Amino acid sequence: MQLQLLTPTFFFIGWMLSIIFTAIAMAFGTRFKALDTEGADGHVKELRMVPNVGGVAVMSSFVLPALAGLLYISLRNPPAVDPTRHYGLDFFQSRINENFVPTIAILAGAVWLLLMGMWDDRKPLKAATKLLLQFIPAIAIVWAFDIRLLTLLDHYGPEGKALSVFLGVIWIVTMINAMNFLDNMDGLAAGVGMIASLLFTIAAFMVQQWFIASMFSLLAGSLAGFLLFNFFPKGGAKIFLGDGGSQPLGFLLAVLSIRTTFVNPAEVDYELGTHWWGILAPLIILAIPLYDMIATSMIRLRIGHSPWVGDQRHLSHRLVERGFTKRGAVVIIWALAAIIGVGGILIGSLSPFPAILVVLQTIAALVLLGFMEGIFRR
Repeated sequence: MQLQLLTPTFFFIGWMLSIIFTAIAMAFGTRFKALDTEGADGHVKELRMVPNVGGVAVMSSFVLPALAGLLYISLRNPPAVDPTRHYGLDFFQSRINENFVPTIAILAGAVWLLLMGMWDDRKPLKAATKLLLQFIPAIAIVWAFDIRLLTLLDHYGPEGKALSVFLGVIWIVTMINAMNFLDNMDGLAAGVGMIASLLFTIAAFMVQQWFIASMFSLLAGSLAGFLLFNFFPKGGAKIFLGDGGSQPLGFLLAVLSIRTTFVNPAEVDYELGTHWWGILAPLIILAIPLYDMIATSMIRLRIGHSPWVGDQRHLSHRLVERGFTKRGAVVIIWALAAIIGVGGILIGSLSPFPAILVVLQTIAALVLLGFMEGIFRR
């Protein structure tokens, strides 16, 4: 198989498996009463008798084929790598063999959060306990397996490496909670997650990072299959993602974005760019879930509520209050995620002035959105 075909192939595999696993999860969730719950004390939500075990379907569609592919390639005879061929099949296999253990750790982290989220969906955890359990896979991935942000900080000695570890852990935990916050309306978290995954797929594909592109494509396909049951039914979602889906989704988006090389100063023709500001790409691609978490937390704090106790004050709810239908609000947020996120792919290849314009455009769009929906009002 040509390496260029890996990404659409993995998308199709994730999509097909997700349709199958989601149908199974719906049946078992209904049979065993694994339905939407009221959540933690003080949580305000519209309770619906819908299974909330969609995370099992999405993560099964991602983890199982990823694990099968890893095992298949690792059990092949190690290739004799031609150092002049950086993007051939042999080089691809050698790269997977080198990263076999860290990738297994990433899959294990996703499974950990799946199980923790499923427990939280059944018996709500306290916010502090939930946060502590989120830090465990984040610290393990960053510290034990050296999957870190800004490794260039290593040039500044132990202090620089410690800062790199700290930023990596914070980034992962932040995205876990950002996607958890965003999971508040039919198709919202899964749709935004799919769009972000596709944007990351394009970025990795452009620089021939076939393994990362395939992982993101598999995740996008898994979410696309799930959306057929979570957003498109006319009578409303037939299954919810649940904490068991939104938390590992945020984890995977964060960790795989760390694994993507957005800046490569050593390669003049690197398509994603050679400028340091390319490191802003994940922030721009994931701007909408980050905005929703920050804006919602600001509103809750302003009225004296805990930012960790759920309510109807998310971006999607605020759009509905201003006259949009729920489906319309979700589609608008999808569009915002796609339109803003495209800038993240381009920013590293731009010269300083256009790059500044992209950053200012992103900030201005989010601030304007904030003023339009009234988050800055007292």
